[in-house]
Amino acid sequence: IGIVINLTYLIIANNIKVIHCWATPAGAIGYFLSIITGRKLIIDSYEPHAESMVENGTWRKNSIAFRLLLWLEKRQSIRAHSLIAATEGMREYAKTKYAVIHKKFFVKPACVDVQLFSFKNIKNTELLSQLNLLNKIVCVYAGKLGGIYFENETFDFFKVASDYWGDKFRIVFLSSHTQSEIDHYCTQAGLDPSIINLKFIPHSMVPQYMGLGDFAITPVKPVPTKRYCTPIKDGEYWALGLPIVIPLNISDDSDIIQSNNAGAILHSFEKSDYLSAVRKIDSLLTEDSTERFLRINRLALRYRSFKIADDVYENVYGQGF
Repeated sequence: IGIVINLTYLIIANNIKVIHCWATPAGAIGYFLSIITGRKLIIDSYEPHAESMVENGTWRKNSIAFRLLLWLEKRQSIRAHSLIAATEGMREYAKTKYAVIHKKFFVKPACVDVQLFSFKNIKNTELLSQLNLLNKIVCVYAGKLGGIYFENETFDFFKVASDYWGDKFRIVFLSSHTQSEIDHYCTQAGLDPSIINLKFIPHSMVPQYMGLGDFAITPVKPVPTKRYCTPIKDGEYWALGLPIVIPLNISDDSDIIQSNNAGAILHSFEKSDYLSAVRKIDSLLTEDSTERFLRINRLALRYRSFKIADDVYENVYGQGF
């Protein structure tokens, strides 16, 4: 209530004409502000949140939080001047779940600065030497564990990869998790924690560390609503030419990776499937590294370029209100 009061004052005092919200939880606040002030409402990164929280076990379906946000998702969908979704599939979801068919519906995935994440960041020799990664097969993960992300399953995959490649295998783990947390997961998986380089770094340094990888992993739980999300890390991985290990049915990305031979798809979370994914990555790493980079980098240019965002925002804002 305090936030709504303060933002209402801010909107009126500064003659703000548009309330532009990222994701439906922020859109819930934006909805009330739009009602109070009469300003136009735009929902960006429009994807399911309420159902996602139930699917990943954070909320219960009979909880007040779930019911309230689901209702607010429908109300903001109806009121919004424009909806900017992460995937095309969100159009059908809105029709089915919210009974909303919106005329001003746009698709803009999480876009990536391909100038920042670029070839110049590949295999920085100084960093490789500093982290003892020279001549190693390096898996990169940038993100957290828990919530929408797998925990034990991620480390079970690392264990299979470690058994397959032996001492050649290493992990660069870019996250705010503590070393004790990582050690706990390693113990449960029977994985040697010394093969993991845990770093919590500013985003400006992420391309250098991510570029140390030979492949990457996106351990998003494949709950139904994840068809409508857009993991920004995938665009960053693609821009750096990294093959990705990813579960089936994550955003449009799983299909893109499969159809472009740009990684390995996890159809289940059994040791045999992890091993198949590792073997697939091993096969991809035998390709010419420059050709592989160019082939996968093109996916970032096609599916995650800032030009996509430029075109969407030009459509939304270009003709004014």
